[in-house]
Amino acid sequence: MTIKVVIADDQALVRGGFVVMVGAAPDMEVLGEAGDGAQAVEQVRRHRPDVVLMDVRMPVLDGIEATRAITTDPATSSAHILILTTFDLDDYVYRALRAGERPPRKEVLTPAATISCSSASISRAIASSSVDWV
Repeated sequence: MTIKVVIADDQALVRGGFVVMVGAAPDMEVLGEAGDGAQAVEQVRRHRPDVVLMDVRMPVLDGIEATRAITTDPATSSAHILILTTFDLDDYVYRALRAGERPPRKEVLTPAATISCSSASISRAIASSSVDWV
């Protein structure tokens, strides 16, 4: 099974890095790239990916609103969206969950498709209060 991916980040260097990492996985294929949230929604509508890697802060339409547009559209709502950020702001986590962020389940990702983050963390307050959404 090949996992189809759209990558959205306004920083071309970051986006390019994700494209290289995902493209190197034998069971993943990058179908499209976007430099802002509006382009992300367009790419998802065009390609119908399994997974979207979405930056939270982008011009035109931020990652939260792009996620909301994707998850509320019946034609695209099946996409698993993983919102990425380097900012340690709990508000982004709350807003992403409310917008419908739905990261891929383990069974969707095969070992070659797993992306590891060495410093990923979530605060205890967010973890305990977000249980209602998960």
